[in-house]
Amino acid sequence: MSFVHLHVHTQYSLLDGANKIGLLLEHVKKSGMPAIAMTDHGNMFGAVEFFSKAMQQGIKPIIGCEAYVAPGSRTDRTQTARSDDVEAAGNYHLILLAQSRIGYQNLCRLLTVAYKEGLYYKPRIDKEILGELSAGLIVLSGCLSGEIARALRGGRLDKAREAAEWYARTFPGRFYLELQDNDLHGPLNETLRELGRTVGVPLVATNDCHYLHRADAKAHEVLLCIQTGKTLADETRWRFDTDQFYVKTPEEMASAFGDDSEEIRNTVAIANQVDFEFEFGKFHFPIFQPEGACERETSNELIGAVREPLLPLPSPNLDQLLEQQVRAGLTDRLNELHARRGSFDEAPYFERLERELPVISEMGFSGYMLIVADFINHARSIGIPVGPGRGSVVGSLVSYALRITEVDPIEHKLLFERWLNPGRRSMPDIDVDFCFERRDEVLDYVRRRYGDERVAQIITFGTLKGKQAIRDVGRVLGLSFAETDRIVKLYPAPKQGRDFPLKDALEMEPRLRAEREQHPELFEYAFKLEGLLRHASR
Repeated sequence: MSFVHLHVHTQYSLLDGANKIGLLLEHVKKSGMPAIAMTDHGNMFGAVEFFSKAMQQGIKPIIGCEAYVAPGSRTDRTQTARSDDVEAAGNYHLILLAQSRIGYQNLCRLLTVAYKEGLYYKPRIDKEILGELSAGLIVLSGCLSGEIARALRGGRLDKAREAAEWYARTFPGRFYLELQDNDLHGPLNETLRELGRTVGVPLVATNDCHYLHRADAKAHEVLLCIQTGKTLADETRWRFDTDQFYVKTPEEMASAFGDDSEEIRNTVAIANQVDFEFEFGKFHFPIFQPEGACERETSNELIGAVREPLLPLPSPNLDQLLEQQVRAGLTDRLNELHARRGSFDEAPYFERLERELPVISEMGFSGYMLIVADFINHARSIGIPVGPGRGSVVGSLVSYALRITEVDPIEHKLLFERWLNPGRRSMPDIDVDFCFERRDEVLDYVRRRYGDERVAQIITFGTLKGKQAIRDVGRVLGLSFAETDRIVKLYPAPKQGRDFPLKDALEMEPRLRAEREQHPELFEYAFKLEGLLRHASR
């Protein structure tokens, strides 16, 4: 029989989901499941990693999220949650799956609105914006924190029916009531079946997967304690009161719901409806706006233009403009070098220039170079300190001439091909360091120049590495800070700035192995949680 998990939390549900994407997909493939969804809490941080790795495994990836839906308006900042409602903070959970490219775009818009307009404890949407951006989305009613499940648990059948009818109208043929078999949701299943028959809404089986195997349930409890700052001994801590929130096999799901039940069949039917794939290898550049550009060239339509990779940017004038600025910039650089070093042979500079410019033009990066040079030189013009350049970009004479970098690649015998190579066909990185105290001024300039909706910052994640895992797990288990610190100090010193994995550290340090004998639980949970994401920043 065939089954697809449509409600799954990965480690990108920070300090809540314990599924590492690689191991999750290996398990899915081994279990014979043809597809799987990723539905993390209020974000799609892991979408690209999940999609790429699933395709490599021959598994169909379904991109989604478990959204937080405000009971009223997303802009309402009134506290409605119980103090112990860690999971939902007074909001409803709702599963949204991207059925198509339009659905994925709407999902992105919904999450943007959630963070920019609805952030209050959690990033929230509401029914108003959900109705406006409903196209291309498949919707599942959610877990016990879903609007319908909460109404039913409270004995409000009328409210549950009203909500089900609203979702069925808003997502015609694309709304399903979730049934789960995890000891907590089970008692609601018959009521949900009856509601489905009454309202005419189909059913679907899910398992709200938060960890990979049943044996991982206790480690997941430890993870929740890390999130909430509690210890395992604390009876008031937030926990899942069952060990059933794991990635069950098709056979286990069939055993719970029946081989040929509607709710099992619909998991595959939903997966078959999904027709969305990321398009890798395409570059989406804003159009550089030179001084005096005509209105047509700087229109919103052109600024957001999409082009095929390795083709020139839409305006042929950008290649000419880049060459003009580079030649003028190189002349200035050479004059400065002559003033400092006296007479020298300029030929290598012009030979390198004639080699670099055609490559940049042919690969379609003329506008990219002009954009980066523009905001770097703007920063310098208003007195913001800028770094001299970092990484392989310092091998580019064009970057040196544009004052993107301050390192002479000819003098230092640096290779252009390490940065940009037609045979590699990838987007070249330009690492730029701005004064930390004034970097926001640079971002503001770029937003004003190209539009706020076209400028974003890249997220970064902190990871539970071996030492941090020992510290966090030690606190959760009730070990004193001094005791945990003593154990952590036995950890081998980093090599080239990188900590050793816990497995390697144990092999290298006999005293650490002795501590494992004394504190087996500490190391058991540290092993299971090592590598999970701990926090996000920018």
